[in-house]
Amino acid sequence: MADELKVETTPRDPRFPNTNQSQHCWTRYNEWVLCLKRTEGDSAGCFKTRKFALSICPNEWIEKWDEEREAGNFPGLKY
Repeated sequence: MADELKVETTPRDPRFPNTNQSQHCWTRYNEWVLCLKRTEGDSAGCFKTRKFALSICPNEWIEKWDEEREAGNFPGLKY
């Protein structure tokens, strides 16, 4: 049983009290990009912020934003 995956979601954030969590998702994703920028690309050091984004954002959005970042046309934070 030690190999079981512990499923968690992002902690409650009082900045986003409404049921529509799209802005919360956008912010969490950009916090992850900011973490990468601050740690010079240390994805292991930014694992927790990436996990928060993955837990609240639809997979399609994450994939789209990852592709946009790779292509250099992501509208959010730049790294």
